Amino acid sequence: MPEENAPSEQQIQEALRSAPPIILGSGPTEPVVTAAPAPDETWELQNGTAWVYYGERNPSLTRPVILADGFNAGPSNLDASWDHLDRGQFPLLTALRQRGRDVILLGFNERSASILENAKAAEEAILRANAQKEGNARLTVGGFSMGGMVTRYALAHLERRRVDHEVDLYLSYDTPHNGAWIPIGIQAIAHYIRKLNSTFSDQMNSLASQQLLWQHISEWQDQPSTSKERTEFLAELERVGNWPQRPRLIGVANGVADGTGNGVDPNKLAFEGKGLSVLGSKLFTQEAGERQLVGNLRVVTPPPPKEVRTSGLPVIDGAPGGTLNSFEILANRFNALLPILGFRSEAPIPAHCFVPTVSAVAIRNIDTHDNLYTGFSLEDSELHDFRVASQNEPHTSITEELCTWIIDQLPN
Repeated sequence: MPEENAPSEQQIQEALRSAPPIILGSGPTEPVVTAAPAPDETWELQNGTAWVYYGERNPSLTRPVILADGFNAGPSNLDASWDHLDRGQFPLLTALRQRGRDVILLGFNERSASILENAKAAEEAILRANAQKEGNARLTVGGFSMGGMVTRYALAHLERRRVDHEVDLYLSYDTPHNGAWIPIGIQAIAHYIRKLNSTFSDQMNSLASQQLLWQHISEWQDQPSTSKERTEFLAELERVGNWPQRPRLIGVANGVADGTGNGVDPNKLAFEGKGLSVLGSKLFTQEAGERQLVGNLRVVTPPPPKEVRTSGLPVIDGAPGGTLNSFEILANRFNALLPILGFRSEAPIPAHCFVPTVSAVAIRNIDTHDNLYTGFSLEDSELHDFRVASQNEPHTSITEELCTWIIDQLPN
């Protein structure tokens, strides 16, 4: 494309701001067009909403199961939640209701808000379910991804206040108990394009993102570290006992337990800009060692690209665990722009480890190669029981393998 025909920065800003945003998170990445069934009740809560579906043949709330939404940007979407949980590989919500369980889908007004703030919605939903239910059945409470952390804190906080939450079972579904991972190159490009469109950067710098991510950067030039927000959140979690003490604690992971990685090798090209506006941009999978190149950044800026390097991080993109297709999402969003804008991109490696298995089942920290890739058993976990997937699969995949195990764990 001749230089005089190159799009202006203002044109690119306008195009990026009018296009679907670059957003990472659990659940569908594209808009859902099929509506969820109408709930039997809708509860407006502090910082959130609960959509209540009675179990089959239940005339009222009888045996509640509260399931909290995961991390993303903006408010929870009932249609998207139902689509993800019931119209994929396994119809989890239908299976629960067929067994006489009332499903309460807990959503948040802002999914990227502080976990501590969204826990207020969880606490209110728990107390309301107890006040409204018929009979003496106790609750099952948990969530998907971040939702498991929200409900973990909410239950522990209620116990700290000596409130009887009447919960017998806590469950987490690929929840990052010991931290989640977004490649530093992905975080860096989010901040690098902030002037053009701040949405992606805002999500990476949101309170929930910082509380969940093991390593975080606020600016593209930063060196990765544990965010102050994460340190403060973990201290608050410890203050309330770290875990609820009364319920049985179970969890599932979308990764394997024997240390087998997901097949992503270190120091490989994962994303490459091909169009004029992004020519020279490259992201590489994480390699161990000092001053490892994880990104070359050039987005509507003069060459040469800016380098992003890390030191002291493990080979985590290929670790066993639930995966997230962050590189693919970035390329797809750029490719959705008009060709004249010059954003054509490719993602040779679409996904990376997002929630390592050892994090999802609360085994150990995710800061070293041995911690990530060494097998483990139930005795190593802070949970009372867990189930792992037979293969490394996308984060929060709703599979028969994991869901039938959860259903078998539900209290009578």
